[in-house]
Amino acid sequence: MKISDFDYVLPEELIAQRPTEKRDVCRLMVMNRENGSIEHKHFYDILDYLNEGDCLILNNSKVLPARLFGEKEGTGAKIEFLLIKRLEGDRWETMVRPGKRLKPGDAVKFSDNFRAEIVDYGPDGTRIVDFDYEGIFMERLEELGKMPLPPYIERESTLEDKDMYQTVYCKEEGSVAAPTAGLHFTDQLLEKAEEKGVKLAYVTLHVGIGTFRPVKCENVEDHSMHFEEYYIDEENAAKINDAIKEGGRIVSVGTTSTRTVESAAYFDENEGRYLVAAGSGNTNIFIYPGYEFKIIEALITNFHLPKSTLLMLISALYDREKILEAYDVAVKEKYRFFSYGDACLII
Repeated sequence: MKISDFDYVLPEELIAQRPTEKRDVCRLMVMNRENGSIEHKHFYDILDYLNEGDCLILNNSKVLPARLFGEKEGTGAKIEFLLIKRLEGDRWETMVRPGKRLKPGDAVKFSDNFRAEIVDYGPDGTRIVDFDYEGIFMERLEELGKMPLPPYIERESTLEDKDMYQTVYCKEEGSVAAPTAGLHFTDQLLEKAEEKGVKLAYVTLHVGIGTFRPVKCENVEDHSMHFEEYYIDEENAAKINDAIKEGGRIVSVGTTSTRTVESAAYFDENEGRYLVAAGSGNTNIFIYPGYEFKIIEALITNFHLPKSTLLMLISALYDREKILEAYDVAVKEKYRFFSYGDACLII
């Protein structure tokens, strides 16, 4: 299976640069796997496709305002940080730009009470840094940091992004990119889903910078996924498992939620079926055509980049050719693509 098998032509003007004014008024393409049909709806119509007893899986990871701009002490050179992962205490793995200017022992000042020292080189050109600050780290980060918008959004982040590039149910800080399928939900829409008898189960997977890294090898099978941390507590694992036992559909909101529950799946001998284990872990699960889903039966997601692992994942759930045909329709119908774009539902 070749990377080129997951390519398609996307006009640049269809890449959404800003969110819709209201979260749930974006367009929704509904792909029906049973009959091959495509419907064009709005996201608030999602309730028409959810049934009593279904369980929505939502990733409650919160995006850090992880982009920082400062000056190198001693030279005044302009430096950009992108925090990737907290290692321990005030030590972080960080992407730096321009990287050639920063070596162990160098320091960067972001404000009078917030600075960082480079202590080591990290993997893939990153740096390991220790932060020195007054007060509470997350408060300083909220004051100085900007939202880490994806590279295909060609503008600086604004105050609007601090709100709109988070889901309304975000809770656990740790991501450097939003679980974007969830951006379309409002509190009211989730309340209506519960009133209809739909269970809401929350999991946590912190989205890393690897989500933006392209697949470089020609053969799909040769690609290695980055590791990401996930967590499912006992209460939410029980919600998911109860829905499975009662015959409800497990509907994943986004590819990160999908990867979380598929990573946590185990075969229960007593039940004779796959269930979800509570707990934490690191996953580098790579889902592409040929993968047999253990938990997920339907998926709400955005439109993904050509040749991306996310496009491969949805092709595993449905059919590669059908997905590419639907994407061609989306281009012709001028759907908005990627993080701030429109949504699709695969049922």
